[in-house]
Amino acid sequence: MDFGGVLADAPPQPPAPPGLVRRLAELVDGAVPDEQIARDLGEGARAYALWRDDVGRTGDPVELPHAQVWADFVTRSWPREARAAVEREATPLAYAWTWRREWAVRPGIGEALRHAADAGLPMAVVSNTLCGAAHRDFLAAAGLSGLFGAEFYSDEAGPRKPNPELALRAARAVAVPIGDCWFVGDTVHRDVVCARRAGTGAAILMRSPRTDREPALPGVEPDARIEDGHGLLALLREHARP
Repeated sequence: MDFGGVLADAPPQPPAPPGLVRRLAELVDGAVPDEQIARDLGEGARAYALWRDDVGRTGDPVELPHAQVWADFVTRSWPREARAAVEREATPLAYAWTWRREWAVRPGIGEALRHAADAGLPMAVVSNTLCGAAHRDFLAAAGLSGLFGAEFYSDEAGPRKPNPELALRAARAVAVPIGDCWFVGDTVHRDVVCARRAGTGAAILMRSPRTDREPALPGVEPDARIEDGHGLLALLREHARP
């Protein structure tokens, strides 16, 4: 299961959150003006998003290390000492850039996950993200992490969807043949393509705002489309073994 758009609503946040701007300004001790930090964060967020789209069209995309994300997309024009200071704190800064106070469990997800757990269905999280630790902490705080046998995040594991290796690792971790797995995601280009390349038994597309913004991909269709966790629960009940 994907994180954003499936397990959690992930509303867009400002590309340069004021708290992160202040944290970076303190870290570089005034070597870079606040206005430039905010501008470079905004431009960096857009550039990183374009990179994610571009790399997703390659054969086997992999995630960038935290330090490289900051160096390549945000701090390239900063003084050497400021760049070094950010590199030393690259991971906690990535966490701060990823975490969103507005995250909320998607409607019906808690019920669907508990139904699957009660039915003895192993589950795993498979998510592209700058910092999986933020996703993991949210699921723990929401009381959902104990329902998953494994959590795989691109910054920790290396592969990025649609690289099938991320899904294959999750299947091995929960000891279920990949052909017996459902892959639940909210994008065709990353999730459904990943499911097809990995050979999952079914690709389930859960609608999110990102789904509606995504261009069509001719020849690639999910096996089922659902609106939220309530739809997933109905689908699980429909396909339950007698």
